[in-house]
Amino acid sequence: MDFTVAWCGPCRFISPFLADLAKKLPNVTFPKVDINELKSIATNWAVEAMTTFMFIKEGNMVDKVVGAKTDELRQTHG
Repeated sequence: MDFTVAWCGPCRFISPFLADLAKKLPNVTFPKVDINELKSIATNWAVEAMTTFMFIKEGNMVDKVVGAKTDELRQTHG
């Protein structure tokens, strides 16, 4: 899950990278959560910074990257 907000510069910076990654990994879902619109979801997942990426498998968080860190995201998606 990509936790984002419209005004976030790093969120906008990373968006093309995520679109490209989604094309390369068609078997992976890349949901985007705007925390201004879905505050309860961000609260439930204890999101504290933008942009935050959580890797969820079978309903459980298996990894997390905070910030527009393309290298970490490349390594994490595994």
